[in-house]
Amino acid sequence: MGVERSSEQYQLVVFEVGSESFGIDISLVQEIIRLQPITEVPKAPMYVKGVINLRGKVIPVVDLRERFGFAVNEETKATRIVVVNVLGNTVGMIVDAVSEVLRLSSDAIEPPSTIIESVGSQYLKGIGKVEDRLVMLLDLSKLLVEMGATPINEMEDLSQVA
Repeated sequence: MGVERSSEQYQLVVFEVGSESFGIDISLVQEIIRLQPITEVPKAPMYVKGVINLRGKVIPVVDLRERFGFAVNEETKATRIVVVNVLGNTVGMIVDAVSEVLRLSSDAIEPPSTIIESVGSQYLKGIGKVEDRLVMLLDLSKLLVEMGATPINEMEDLSQVA
């Protein structure tokens, strides 16, 4: 008998931005809400749409289409705000649609290629192979830190978050 390779399972929330599928660890998702009125913030970067009041808490909202340089489309009935908590920061991310919750084994995840220079590739942890499509696994900590989020020291090891 050979050595059995144990395969970790990741549970991901998969959403669409443009024609691409992205996945984030379900433990980072606080909730998914319908698009609601957003209060603009003066002098914020173009991809920061403003803030929303979510049960008494003011949360910044980022448009991932604009952040990744995709063409900006009109919102649809499927447009959602994915509210995440990363590095102690709560942020809303506008996505075109939330498609599924998915279990993916570590065997089905490959590291991003250094050749890939696609939009947002510096924020990828890996690429998941799901049947006949690929799901790009976002590294939200890198994305949010680059946008100015300050890491909270209590979360030291984020390497396990897919």
